[in-house]
Amino acid sequence: MASAKDLIVKPIKATDANRLIKKMHYSGKVVPNSQLHLGVFWQGHIEGVMSFGPPLSKKGTINIVEGTRWNGFIELNRMAFSERLPRNSESRAISIAMKLLRKNYHHIEWLISFADGCQCGDGTIYRASGFVLTDIRHSHSLRLNPATNKPMHAMQAHHLKMDSEFRTWKPLQGFQMRYLYFLNPKARERLTVPCIPFKQIAEMGASMYRGESNMREKQANVGTTDTATEHHRSSRSNLSKASTKIQDAD
Repeated sequence: MASAKDLIVKPIKATDANRLIKKMHYSGKVVPNSQLHLGVFWQGHIEGVMSFGPPLSKKGTINIVEGTRWNGFIELNRMAFSERLPRNSESRAISIAMKLLRKNYHHIEWLISFADGCQCGDGTIYRASGFVLTDIRHSHSLRLNPATNKPMHAMQAHHLKMDSEFRTWKPLQGFQMRYLYFLNPKARERLTVPCIPFKQIAEMGASMYRGESNMREKQANVGTTDTATEHHRSSRSNLSKASTKIQDAD
């Protein structure tokens, strides 16, 4: 029987990755400065994608780990998987991706990623994959564009020179969680911020699963990998037909 152990993760072209993200990611948006795209293949079809690139604000994040070089960290900025993938595929794909990064990019010591507790989830996949939680905060970066009835990020509004207009829009309620993964375990010793127990997500009322706030998790222990694993299908795409055959990156 096919399982997550049968997944193949390898680089794909940016054009193919961006097309898949627009179909499969809940936001429907790509990150323009992504530099590395890994496709997740199963049974001859691509069923997932992970995109990596420099954080939009490197100066604001580089000091999270003391002594980090300018090219010593990267952001996992987009991740989407189809519903066709077998159980535990997300954590399996992330594990393979981390091994590829560690093998081919020796200068990268750690990576950062954010969970969108306003629209998607609180990061159960990250917790099941060995990430550490370093920040939980009310999100003020997403506001609803009344012209499109779709959310827009503050950074996008800035690039579109819509800052003044953006500030008048209704903000989306929710939280943002910041997660780190250490490709170099020794780099964790230089972490300048505390690691936050996973259970604090529920205690702060920040729990979200598949776009739905889950206040019941306040009564549950989410501070273990087992709990995270039970729910780590949260960023699966509902577009199960989005998979397609695709060429490898050059």
